[in-house]
Formats: sequence, C-alpha cells, structure tokens
Amino acid sequence: MRLLHTSDWHLGRAFHRANMLDAQAGFVGHLVATVRERGVDAVVVSGDVYDRAVPPLAAVELFDDALHRLADLGVPTVMISGNHDSARRLGVGAGLIDRAGIHLRTDPAGCATPVVLRDAFGDVALYGLPYLEPALVKDEFGVEKAGHETVLAAAMDRVRADLAHRAPGTRSVVLAHAFVTGGQASDSERDITVGGVAAVPAAVFDGVDYVALGHLHGCQTITERVRYSGSPLAYSFSEADHRKSMWLIDLGESGVLTAERIDCPVPRPLARLRGTLEELLADPSLDRHQEAWVEATLTDAVRPADPMARLAERFPHTLSLVFAPERAPEDPQVTYARRLAGRSDQQIAEDFVAHVRGAGPDADEQAVLREAFDTVRADAAVREVTR
Repeated sequence: MRLLHTSDWHLGRAFHRANMLDAQAGFVGHLVATVRERGVDAVVVSGDVYDRAVPPLAAVELFDDALHRLADLGVPTVMISGNHDSARRLGVGAGLIDRAGIHLRTDPAGCATPVVLRDAFGDVALYGLPYLEPALVKDEFGVEKAGHETVLAAAMDRVRADLAHRAPGTRSVVLAHAFVTGGQASDSERDITVGGVAAVPAAVFDGVDYVALGHLHGCQTITERVRYSGSPLAYSFSEADHRKSMWLIDLGESGVLTAERIDCPVPRPLARLRGTLEELLADPSLDRHQEAWVEATLTDAVRPADPMARLAERFPHTLSLVFAPERAPEDPQVTYARRLAGRSDQQIAEDFVAHVRGAGPDADEQAVLREAFDTVRADAAVREVTR
C-alpha cells in the first residue's frame, strides 16, 4: 500500500507579514497532483491542518477545496487534529464526510477505531491519535499523572489491544501529533511542555509498522518506522535550511517498508543575513538573495538610520530586522531579549527568583512554578478548544 504522509499545513498562517494563502493553495495542488501521478492509495495528514482554533474564512474554503479534490480522486484520506486545531470544529460533520473517503479523527475516545483499507497483501489498519492535551484527556485514558508520555502510552495500549484481535498479518499505521525524543524543533512550533517535559520516547509507538508524525516542522527520520513529514512550507526563518517535503511510504507484505521524499513547491527562498548595514548593502555575494524573503541581523554598534528602508532597496522582500550589536557578553547594554534567548518560561522565572532573593528556588519551589505554568497553559488550551 502506498501512503502519502504530510502534516502541519497551518492553513491561514502568514509568514511574518507575507500572506501565505496562495502558497498554501499551491501546495494543495501539488499534493493532489502527487496523489494522482504517483498512484497513492491513501493520504495521511498528521495534524495542524489549520493554524488556529478559529481559522479565517479563506483558510476554511481552501480546506474545503482540498477535501473535494481528494474525494474526487477516490483516494482515502485520514486526518487528525493537532495542537493548533480545534478538534471539535475540525471534526464537525466527520460522520458524513467519512462516507466520501475523508476520515477525520479528532476524538481521543476513538483512537483505537481504525480506518481499515485493503490491498493485495491483506488489511492495513490506520489509527488516528489526535493531539492529546494531557490535562484534558487524562480521565479518558485513566492515568493519574497528566503527561505526554503517559497519555500517549495509554492510547497506544488501546491501539495494540485492538490490533491483537485483528486478522493475522494485518499491517498497522499510527498518525500522531507529538514531540518525539530525537526530533529537532524550530521556532514556529507552539510549546507543548507539560511538567517540564515536552518529548516522548519513540518506544511508545512500538508494535506498529509505521508512525506518521506531525508537530515538528522539519522533515526527519526518528527511526526507520517513525518519521516526521514536516510542514510543507516554511513558517519561520529558523526553517531556512529545511527541505520541505512529504513522505511517500510503500508498505509491503509483512510490513516491509520503503520511504521516498517528495519535495514541495518553494514559493520564495529564505535567507538569513548577518553583518553591519553597510556590509549587507555592499557585499556582491549577496546578490543571489535579492528575490528571497530576508531576515537581516545588523551587528552595528550604533543603530543606523532607516535600516529597513535601505535594506528594502536592495532586498525588496525583507521581512525581519534584528539588532545584535557585537558586544562582549558581560556588556551591560546586551539586550534583555538576547539574554533570554533560548530559555524556557520556567528558567526565566527561576532566574528572577534568584535575582530578587539572592538564591534560586529549591526543588519544592521549582515544582510550584512548574505546576503554575502547566495550569496556565492547560487553561489556555481549554479556552481555545471551547471558543
């Protein structure tokens, strides 16, 4: 069975101030063409179809168009909700849409009810595990501790139990939206840390033939059978070096697997430039970036006048301007943002305690801070789901 694995479309999202709807429509066209030209038997979309719980109308219309075009091809499609989607909204009409071969899996309670397809070698069971927000699903899965690993492990226990009662030789595919240990993050993914932990071990998914992951925006292989497709488009300059693609997975007899990357269209290349303003304006080697979306980091000791306007004369698609004067780390003028770069909310809070008290928080105080951050994040997730 030939599967096309994609995820993290983020329909409705902009790239800085650049509207991405045309690029997203171009990707949908590319997806449909790939399904048709490469003889794809099923499409799997591993979450974050939309960029937010209440997407703009244009994004909903594009999603509707994608569903119609996939249904017209007669190729089954399995989709799950991600941490950006509203599971309830995405799942509206799932029962009716299911009849057209578009299978939306947004309810955690249904994670062990697969879409069963058949090829020359027998059945293939596709299990959709929507994004499992620990605080919201721990009761459903009967776990005491609300953590990503515990709820995913409980969901996978249900999957394996269902699979054990199926015909011998049934192959299995799991769609999941999670941060798996070994994956490389970028700046455009929403933090899903709970209890100081975001990642789950790949071993959670043991016992299935292929795991189609979503959430991380870089295409990557965790193990031969556990892969991220990544987002089809770049949504931050941290993705400048990404090769955007989908996975074409051939699942043969007894679970024999081969994988091929299918490149996605690039609407405009990304470039991250660094130097003084005069260097960026004068360096002839940078001519190749004139049609790129540009992030310019200026290292001038003193902020120059009208830097964005001057950069735009040479690089008309400059979208981001960062000031990073080259000073010694101990220089008191080093910006607050630079001092906080790469630090979690928990670490920043602990630093603050140490600053005002003269000593950092002890283990009990760290636990209180962690619980406070988890509660705020869980409350925000609840509000977004119920909007």
